[in-house]
Amino acid sequence: MSQQANHPLPAGFQLDDYCIEHQLSLGGFSIVYVATDSQGKRVAIKEYLPNTLALRSEGGTTPIISEDHLPAFRYGLKCFFEEGRALAGLSHPNVIRVLNFFRANETVYMVMEYEHGRTLQELIQGNRSAVTENFIRNVFTKMLNGLREVHSHRLLHLDIKPSNVYMRNNHVPVLIDFGAARQTLACDTPMLKPMYTPGFASPEHYHQRDLLGPWSDIYSVGASMYACISGNTPQPANDRMDKDRMVPAMVRWEGQYSDQLLETIDWCLCLNHRYRPQSVFALQKALTEPVVAPPLPPPAPTQEKATLLQQVVGRLKRTRDA
Repeated sequence: MSQQANHPLPAGFQLDDYCIEHQLSLGGFSIVYVATDSQGKRVAIKEYLPNTLALRSEGGTTPIISEDHLPAFRYGLKCFFEEGRALAGLSHPNVIRVLNFFRANETVYMVMEYEHGRTLQELIQGNRSAVTENFIRNVFTKMLNGLREVHSHRLLHLDIKPSNVYMRNNHVPVLIDFGAARQTLACDTPMLKPMYTPGFASPEHYHQRDLLGPWSDIYSVGASMYACISGNTPQPANDRMDKDRMVPAMVRWEGQYSDQLLETIDWCLCLNHRYRPQSVFALQKALTEPVVAPPLPPPAPTQEKATLLQQVVGRLKRTRDA
């Protein structure tokens, strides 16, 4: 089935205890809506609807799935449901809160808190001067608190990038739009193309996906920090494996940021997963270490000291020549 654009549920549609207001975003794997619950509180609802497997026409509510794609669709639905169940068990200020998940319209829905703010991607595009060293350290150290909680529950995010870090209006970062179910579905259903974001996905996303682990999310964190500073997406890891043209942070921004921060970014972006930080804790430790300022040059001698020094040097010279 070729890729297609699925039609969203219409505004005003009653979905379980929620009323759809409008579509918020559309991706290859899902549709996200803004809705209100029975108390009138706004929520975000994510609908499992991979456009390579299912088609929903305008005005429809249930997807049309061919017999050939039905096993893959059902397997992905199971993965999406299990991810919703796992995320619902998390409660952390730096991870999107899953409030509910349920089956309807022959698919699955994940209900999340509706956040006010904008993505890190939007923030850095709108204000390049804000990307200071303190900004990078503060945002990513707080975001890593959430990622550490995710990893402690034996989960991976697998799609960390600036557009999936949501900045609340109080400047607290929140991890959104997990890609674990998408990656699992891609691993186990050969008819689907792997789903990842080039430039932010680790080498393991492309090859040897059995090696995916915390270090894979850490590569994505490094790529996100690199992108925040450069304003552009880094060279994709699969291209780097063929010919690495990505200028190391230590070289590209020497003197503009501390060596310690730039070394940490390059550490995260090692192509070999064994040479990256192996845990979020190790990365956080590097990001929170105090920056050691280079030693100050010795003070210039006063005229009196300079004269005295010349006299001493002169005496030593005469003694040597005698």
